Amino acid sequence: MTRTTTARRRTLLAAAAAAALSLALAACGSDMDGMEGMDHAASPAAASSPGGHDMAGMSHGPDGMSHGTSTPDNDAADGLAAERGGYRLDGALSGSEYRFTVTGPDGEVLTSYRPEQTEEMHFYAIRSDLSGFRHLHPVRAADGTWTAPLADPAPGDWRLYASFVPGTGSGAGTGLVLSRTATVPGAASPVPLPPAATATTADGYAVTVAGTPRAGAAGELTVTVSKDGQPVTDLQPYLGTYAHLTAFHAGDLAFAHLHPEAAAVEGEGGGPELAFHAELPKPGDWRLFLQFRTGGTLHTAALTLDVAA
Repeated sequence: MTRTTTARRRTLLAAAAAAALSLALAACGSDMDGMEGMDHAASPAAASSPGGHDMAGMSHGPDGMSHGTSTPDNDAADGLAAERGGYRLDGALSGSEYRFTVTGPDGEVLTSYRPEQTEEMHFYAIRSDLSGFRHLHPVRAADGTWTAPLADPAPGDWRLYASFVPGTGSGAGTGLVLSRTATVPGAASPVPLPPAATATTADGYAVTVAGTPRAGAAGELTVTVSKDGQPVTDLQPYLGTYAHLTAFHAGDLAFAHLHPEAAAVEGEGGGPELAFHAELPKPGDWRLFLQFRTGGTLHTAALTLDVAA
């Protein structure tokens, strides 16, 4: 090989190496440009509570307590948010009454509601250990303030839910469930959660639940009511159907309303079997509360349901 050929080859190799180095530096610069726009340290605004709720969106309501006002998708679907779609729940516990308002997207207190299952407002209260269940239909004043009597709630932490359909605003006609927490003063005595079961009793009635819903999937629960070993066939309408079924998740108190699969009913003659559409978003223990009416008396049966992932 001649000296001229060798020199030319060295020149070409050097040029190729320079070009490769140039391309590598360009690519590295591109990567660094993209990284400059990333937040690599957790900022205070991104801090979360142990339960996974956004602490940056916390505010103080009229009851002086801190309340989550941000609406992560999971909270919005589970009734654990105080604000959703521009509608906001604010309230205060005063003795045995909870007084609250719903503010609409326009910043004004909402005074227009559409009835859902015969009522403008369904109000629920549950203690943190899933005891003390309440389902009420409070009275609304002309200024939009609702008053829900809680009949001497036991001391401890409670979650209070408002389930309603706005009559005005951007969410008119859409069902919403908003909630707040409150603490009833005094020495709290936790009630152990009963183990999962398929049967329970209430006021002499036997209630069984059949079905194995899975978390996040649509399923069906069939409830059967009997008394003294005989099927009950004289259920009376309650809220437009023969029974009302709600559920609360152990731990975070996520809310679910299990809708009856039958159409609205009139007159006596319901039972003994009632089918419900069950779509429970999370696995684990859920406390079910079935309400039904016979002879003008409302009965409430409760049992724990284990929902698989």
